[in-house]
Amino acid sequence: MPELVVFDFDGTLVDSAGRIVAAMQAAFAEHGLAIPAPHAVRAVIGLELGAACAALLPPGDRGRAPACATAYRRHYALLGAVATPLFAAARETLAALAGQGILLAIATGKSRAGLDRALADAAIAAYFVTTRSADEGPSKPHPGMLYDILTELDVRPSRAVMVGDTTFDLDMARAAGVPAIAAAYGAHPRARLLDCSPVAVIDALHELPRTLAALATAPLAEDQQADEKRSEEGRGQGADATAAAAQADR
Repeated sequence: MPELVVFDFDGTLVDSAGRIVAAMQAAFAEHGLAIPAPHAVRAVIGLELGAACAALLPPGDRGRAPACATAYRRHYALLGAVATPLFAAARETLAALAGQGILLAIATGKSRAGLDRALADAAIAAYFVTTRSADEGPSKPHPGMLYDILTELDVRPSRAVMVGDTTFDLDMARAAGVPAIAAAYGAHPRARLLDCSPVAVIDALHELPRTLAALATAPLAEDQQADEKRSEEGRGQGADATAAAAQADR
């Protein structure tokens, strides 16, 4: 079993896509901009908010991304009545993994304030030994958040697993040399996730413990040399992946 499991938040632990789409559409409408389609908004879930807004805007309007991000935060708060429930079996899955002595962490595109509020609302903060948010480093798919978590907890990349529902999560993991499990029930379609070559795919959170157990029968990486090789490659890929994300099909 891994020593550490790092989770994305929106679309992996919490079913928040409906509220995110509604808030983004309201923000664009407020500024008189073309309202993005739901599938386009879902495609940028996981990016830092400013980067997500910029990706949804035409090139000539990308300077308006900060204003759109501000409006998004306001509309997201106003949409408090829109349910953002934990996915089925999320709490039980976290409890089971923590009960096995596995360290749990979060790497998310949410802001620190937004993440802390969401963790408190869901009453799951106690399961996580550390968390990183988008305003504490570069946006996914840059591997900075994962590097920070691995360093803080003194865990080798091969002894960690990233679980996420977007290509940004999986590309971040690959750049950091961390094996990734794709959550195919979230924002990005299975086909796009498979293009990122995850070590496994789950269709529901309750599948995660047995998926991790199955992976434990085959080492996630051979040794420290493999860790170093993958991380070195990842450093070069991180900047390329961040630039590519902005050009991806939204």
